[in-house]
Amino acid sequence: MNILVFVKRVPDTESRIRIQHETRTIVEDGLNFVVSPYDEYAVEEALRLRESKGGTVRVVSVGRAEAVAVLRKSLAMGADEAFLVKDDAPESYDGLRTARIIARAVERRFAGADLLLFGKQSVGADNSQVPAMVAELLGLPQATVVTKLEVGDGAATAFREIEGGTEKVALTLPAVVTAQKGLNEPRYETLKGIMAAKKKDIPVVTLTDLGLGPDDLAGRVTVTGLDVPAARQAGKVLQGDPAETARELVRLLRAEAKVI
Repeated sequence: MNILVFVKRVPDTESRIRIQHETRTIVEDGLNFVVSPYDEYAVEEALRLRESKGGTVRVVSVGRAEAVAVLRKSLAMGADEAFLVKDDAPESYDGLRTARIIARAVERRFAGADLLLFGKQSVGADNSQVPAMVAELLGLPQATVVTKLEVGDGAATAFREIEGGTEKVALTLPAVVTAQKGLNEPRYETLKGIMAAKKKDIPVVTLTDLGLGPDDLAGRVTVTGLDVPAARQAGKVLQGDPAETARELVRLLRAEAKVI
């Protein structure tokens, strides 16, 4: 199988995020960046499919030169090749822009893939839009938030957790699949893999190479503000007569929480 996996460089979820309000961006100084956690499930699934069916696993990231680090992690896990589609633009939270870049890259540089694997969302933008948009732009079937994947000859069956049950989706290949937690348990890099990854060449594909210009990538999302969530207020403890406490609870839910 010829499998493409798309990964993104994101701030570590344990990092303390600071906001640069003037530019409406996050302050990257001092931040630790990692592979978006859901993307690790996608890489692991690709490696398992290669181990059972043969083929090649190629990992692709769209972003600045710093994204090479997450590509080397994927190589250390066992991917065969890695490619950087270099895009120097800062995070725009515009899923369509990224999807257009990926779709064009698939058409012009990575044609012939049997399966395109993504994490269900990046923990940076958290919009869960890019994989579905890529599938639509390429005219491919898709299954999202997949917790089990079975791949056969020219077809696949994906299982998705939905409220109250599991949904089974039949796909013809090539197709787009996004990984949810529970699909597998990502492996750790080995020392041998880390050393080998350091020596591997990571080709860089530019937007010009893909024939993409400013008009093709015009933004449709405008960031008007960026801030961290407001601090949670301390909870209230109601004590005393149960009947009075119940009445006070109802009043607070209606007057302050406004949930009833």
